[in-house]
Amino acid sequence: MFTIRMADINICIHNKYSYVENMCRDYMMADDCQIDFHIEVSAEEIGREQAQADIPCSPDYCESICIYRAISNQLIRYHAFLMHGACLEYHGNAYVFCAKSGTGKTTHLRLWKKVFGSDVHIINGDKPILRARNNRFYVYGTPWCGKEGWNINTSAPLSALCFLERSETNTIDTVPAPQVMERLAHQILMPKEQGELIRYLDLMNLLISETPCHLLRCNMEDEAARVAFAGLTKERNPL
Repeated sequence: MFTIRMADINICIHNKYSYVENMCRDYMMADDCQIDFHIEVSAEEIGREQAQADIPCSPDYCESICIYRAISNQLIRYHAFLMHGACLEYHGNAYVFCAKSGTGKTTHLRLWKKVFGSDVHIINGDKPILRARNNRFYVYGTPWCGKEGWNINTSAPLSALCFLERSETNTIDTVPAPQVMERLAHQILMPKEQGELIRYLDLMNLLISETPCHLLRCNMEDEAARVAFAGLTKERNPL
């Protein structure tokens, strides 16, 4: 058993294996801190996760997946949700990039690091948490971050969402609000219970109304980062 603080929420995790505890070491809190909620998954849940996996997975790894899913199911109570996307911070502002697996989120973040250097900090490479505070969204790092292990235990205000699509050329455009929800639906874990679903949809509507959303059609060249930078930050390319 151990406690982490993630998205400014104190979560006590009752684990069976050490894998998830080692994952969360940078998010640990003292055992005597005030707990917001507890998480424990059963051996049966872990077994089902193993059985459904596309590739063979160990029970300790599957426990970590089940635990994060259980955490995500609690987040709506805190006006927060898990997003499948990669997030970087540049000069105090966070930008989240979403795409289908294999489209190139990781490559795009690498391009930002290459082009803009140490001014870019990758908050999370795969599954950050977004949380609304006073009608503004903040992005939080989590230890569930993809195979590259890119995560920082920090937060930054969300400046823009960007959906990625592969293209031979690089262009960035604003996504009309009615189309954003269709794209978002593929990047979040929607609840099944009707009451919670309504709260999620309210939160998504707030996100769409308060956050600029863009579509970046891009290749894997340095120019892709420069085009994204200009469209997302509205700044002149510094390089």
